[in-house]
Amino acid sequence: MTLTQTAQSTQLEVPTVGDLLYRAAAHWPDRDAVVFPDERITFSGLLGGAEQAARSLLSLGIGRGDRVGILMPNRIAFLEVFFGCHVVGAVPVLINARYKPKELRHVAHDAGFSVIVTTDVNAEHTPFVDLLARSFADERPPALRHLVVLGTSSPPGHVDRAAWDRGAAFHADTDLHALRSEVGARDIAVIMYTSGTTSDPRGCPLSHEALARTAMCVADRFSLTEDERFWDPLPLFHMSGLLPTIANISRGGATLSMLHFDPDVALRQLVEERATFAYPAFSTITQALVHHPDFAASDLTRIRGILETGPADYLRGVEAAFPGAKVVSSYGLTEAGGVITYSHLEESFEERIGTTGRPFTGMRIRIVDPETGLECPAGVPGEIRVAGPGMFEGYLNDPGYTAGRTDEQGFLRTGDLGSLDEEGRVTYTGRLKDMLKVGGENVAAAEIEAHLGQHPGVKIAQVVGVSDTRLIEVPVAFVELAPNRQVAPQELIEHCRLALAGFKVPRHVFFVDEWPMSTTKIQKFRLRELAEEQVHGTSGGGEK
Repeated sequence: MTLTQTAQSTQLEVPTVGDLLYRAAAHWPDRDAVVFPDERITFSGLLGGAEQAARSLLSLGIGRGDRVGILMPNRIAFLEVFFGCHVVGAVPVLINARYKPKELRHVAHDAGFSVIVTTDVNAEHTPFVDLLARSFADERPPALRHLVVLGTSSPPGHVDRAAWDRGAAFHADTDLHALRSEVGARDIAVIMYTSGTTSDPRGCPLSHEALARTAMCVADRFSLTEDERFWDPLPLFHMSGLLPTIANISRGGATLSMLHFDPDVALRQLVEERATFAYPAFSTITQALVHHPDFAASDLTRIRGILETGPADYLRGVEAAFPGAKVVSSYGLTEAGGVITYSHLEESFEERIGTTGRPFTGMRIRIVDPETGLECPAGVPGEIRVAGPGMFEGYLNDPGYTAGRTDEQGFLRTGDLGSLDEEGRVTYTGRLKDMLKVGGENVAAAEIEAHLGQHPGVKIAQVVGVSDTRLIEVPVAFVELAPNRQVAPQELIEHCRLALAGFKVPRHVFFVDEWPMSTTKIQKFRLRELAEEQVHGTSGGGEK
């Protein structure tokens, strides 16, 4: 038996992303759209800000098809510029705020920015103006005409806030609705760049149809309403921050966000803003909340759902920590609109945490043996391959790489391992490249990580392979300990030895206080480099 999962083919009316904001402003003008700890805005206010940004962009000569880089942390201004692009038909390109000059130069040339809009807000932590200066000190990309800084400063060579506002006033009489009417569902709504955990970032253009459709599917899957108070602290330049925000805009609900994650501020915001849904998504955030000294005394009973990923035992603990909430999991990738599946809130606990749910409407998933190319039966793991209306338009400027990642049936080769059950639910088990080859045995890093995570002293565990002259490679673990816990490396090695085959047991355990991150993902290639240095360049396990 073979199994290809196709979601119900119910037709969706697909607006543009800009249409979603206009509809929200018409239906819920005075309701909160986005709430930060220090600022908030209604739907009518957000639309007004987007139209103001649209007029400012027009004053800089930005129009249909032009690429607008947005280099900002989570702020209302980010969304105003994002939606302002859609009013005039420009294409927002979301820039990872953690980029260094080399990465920013790569993206600027690859995307062909006409303008980059940034901010001096939070400059003491992320000096974006300085980053731009260092990135383009030698030369500016040929298409890049303007650098805009929205804030209180006026650095030389930049369009400052005053000039930005003057430009908007110059186009006060421009018919924005006429411009917006020219934007179609097949036009590009955003260009996202893959996180770069294994290579240079690659551009992923997503159409309005793909982005709006996926956001509407998110809203359906979570049963979002105009009364939602949806907490999502993740970066807006990442799909995990942008997509839920658009989903809530489509239903009139409020998105609760943050400039940057701080557990003290986050816990207060969850309580004071009466959050109904929490979207931490990553254990680094969730565990910082759960281990906060005020967590137990905080009233979080209004939270009905939590999006989190991890092994079953870990998710069981998360659900126990939030009374009344149900934990759901997800599977997705930037190339497929950010998310393909969520488990359903109404499903059983085992179905919600043991799988990531069924794919969204119209999305198709195949599970294929990566060596034979044959489709796998239900329950048998293989490479996850995806297709459907939520897919991207192919890697920017790289049709050859796109073709290489596409199989003969038109499905994207994700490089992810997973399976489908008899009812079409997806279970993600890890990365193909996260498979270690230990003396001829295939070892999934995720399996070792899950077992390490069951130790009470372990907060987060990551496993990588390090070269070995006899066995090709052997597993090495990096561990962040739970607060106020002291564990010896050998204790964790013995913890694994008691339950796992000998070839799966980590040869070394290294403790870390801070992870090398790319957006919200731990960069395993950097852990591999560190492991090689520690094992072959220095001696002894358990070193920091």
